[in-house]
Amino acid sequence: MANPFVDTDVIIRLLTGDDPGKQAAAAALFESVEARELTLQAPDTVIADAVYVLASSRLYARTRDEVRALLSPLVRLPDFRVQNRRVVLRALDVYATTRLDFGDAMIAASMERAGSRQLYSYDAGFDRLSSIEREQPKGQD
Repeated sequence: MANPFVDTDVIIRLLTGDDPGKQAAAAALFESVEARELTLQAPDTVIADAVYVLASSRLYARTRDEVRALLSPLVRLPDFRVQNRRVVLRALDVYATTRLDFGDAMIAASMERAGSRQLYSYDAGFDRLSSIEREQPKGQD
């Protein structure tokens, strides 16, 4: 039998406490994961969604450092199987220490993991990273 998946909303309830009943239930769920009684899975998009929700000025307005501090310990739980775990953890670090959005931080972390330096992009924000050589696609003349 395959392991169950978890949605972003459970993670948000756990981390924000905006609904005490749901937070308690989410905490019990993740305590089971921490105790290695349950294995949960999540695609990396669940973490990306959580970053967006936690950082949104309209919702929780958490700083980049706070977002990393909240999510990294969860992603590191051995029985919380997050797709691309190492890339996600590195992207949380890049996100917390740059002005890149989390999607771009995932690109940078993925490039680092793959040993690639060259990126085709129109986004000049990548120019702030010395590990990336950004190039714009060239059109036909």
